[in-house]
Amino acid sequence: MTEDHVSHFRTYGYAVVRGVFDASEVAALAQAFDRIYAEAIRRGRNWRDRNTFFCLADDAAAGRIVRYVQWPGWIDATLERTRRDPRLLEILAPLIGRDLKQIINQMHWKPPGAAMAEFGFHQDSRSRRPREAFRDLATSYVQTGIAIDPHAAENGAMVVCPESHRLGELPFDPKRRSMDVALDPADLERLGVDATKTVVLSLAPGDVALWHVHLLHGSGPNRSPIDRRFYINGYVVAANCDRGEWAFRAGAPCPLVGEPALVHYEELQVESRSRSRS
Repeated sequence: MTEDHVSHFRTYGYAVVRGVFDASEVAALAQAFDRIYAEAIRRGRNWRDRNTFFCLADDAAAGRIVRYVQWPGWIDATLERTRRDPRLLEILAPLIGRDLKQIINQMHWKPPGAAMAEFGFHQDSRSRRPREAFRDLATSYVQTGIAIDPHAAENGAMVVCPESHRLGELPFDPKRRSMDVALDPADLERLGVDATKTVVLSLAPGDVALWHVHLLHGSGPNRSPIDRRFYINGYVVAANCDRGEWAFRAGAPCPLVGEPALVHYEELQVESRSRSRS
């Protein structure tokens, strides 16, 4: 690992650090993905246990699929250890320091041939709500993704717009979703962004991508015969965020223990009070 990812991130709004996790570690992550995928399909529907949320969908080409799982770290030891791996801190610390909370812990799947598993161009900042819970967002937050499979255009790799993070928060239609929306260059043109300068993030298993909260990005469908699995973890300067779970405190990894913290699920505290009374 070198400091090159820091300058690349600051200049272009994203970076890739190669070979962070070795083959045996990637294999363990793949097994964790497979366990959770099988459990989700067994249940056959969306379901939630506090912050852990399973989202399924019916794809015309691939059948019943798992779109994503939020906060799987609460139910799988391999994923829990990985979210607070010291190597991730090495990548993050030069950008946002060593006291970090985590507000995203998410598994994304694109099974072979899945046509609907797309994300239209968007900025992660539109999902950081309520806004008053996040201060100095542009300099306090970094999203990371660990490639479990090879990522290429054919299986729906992430597509980024270099330097778009410099534009700040853009005027997206608040009623339009980004999930299950086609990756349309016309969306960039409407925002005044050159659609010819997008970059596909080609990743090998074990690579870690990182991107800015204002970076325009998305991903297309999986038209290949292999999976595209991505383990996404988003970190924020703890002092600038009222939400999330501790990931690193003064550089020390913090395991998930006790009751889940408030992140995005606004009914969590109501549910927790109900549990305590029952």
